[in-house]
Amino acid sequence: MKNVKLKSLPGSSKPKAAAKRSAYGPAEVEEIFRRFSVQRPEPRGELEHVNPFTLVVAVALSAQATDVGVNKATRPLFAVADTPEKMLALGEDRLRDFIKTIGLYRNKAKNVIALSEKLITDFGGEVPRTREELMTLPGVGRKTANVVLQMAFGQAAIAVDTHIFRIANRIRLAPGKTPDEVEAKLMRVIPKHYLYHAHHWLILHGRYVCKARRPECERCVIADLCKSPEKTCDIPAPLVELPPQVVPVAG
Repeated sequence: MKNVKLKSLPGSSKPKAAAKRSAYGPAEVEEIFRRFSVQRPEPRGELEHVNPFTLVVAVALSAQATDVGVNKATRPLFAVADTPEKMLALGEDRLRDFIKTIGLYRNKAKNVIALSEKLITDFGGEVPRTREELMTLPGVGRKTANVVLQMAFGQAAIAVDTHIFRIANRIRLAPGKTPDEVEAKLMRVIPKHYLYHAHHWLILHGRYVCKARRPECERCVIADLCKSPEKTCDIPAPLVELPPQVVPVAG
């Protein structure tokens, strides 16, 4: 994940003071996530995987890469190497051939082989279930660990990627200068009964509606509640359940 810094909000002469806390009260946050839950009752991540190990690998490969590009590379990879043992047997050179379409593939290949070896020597070939242990694996930072905890082991965790970092600051839900700061604030302000799915709701909202270049406010179900200075519409989109997610496939 790229290092990102909080930009000054338009029209604010004191961005540091404005960025201290959420712009929303508890009832407003409750309503925001209630609408997300209606729109996407069962959100899911778009990285393809078949078990916790392949999820760790997929998330590690996704840094500075798209989910579509990672999925295209990992489909044939996971068909032949879906365990740490098989990945080690595959070897770094052959692994590079599978993932050479992904950015930073040489360094990522080294990390995947190293983390596979560490899983075997330190964890009996099993993916650990704590953040601290996951973060001992080569190439696995806090964001990757949180994704694995949430998607593989059903724990409520917020993995602050570029989408969530941008959304949290843009709509002033959990302003922060670093991903860790944003994560801590989101964990405090999001109601516990919505926390499990919140990670995916925010990512999907940022990917498909509140886009980086231009937020599509006319398609936003929280447009009336949103307090972003960039907002262009106050009328929320109809609150209806979206069709089931289809993972995009690269051509």
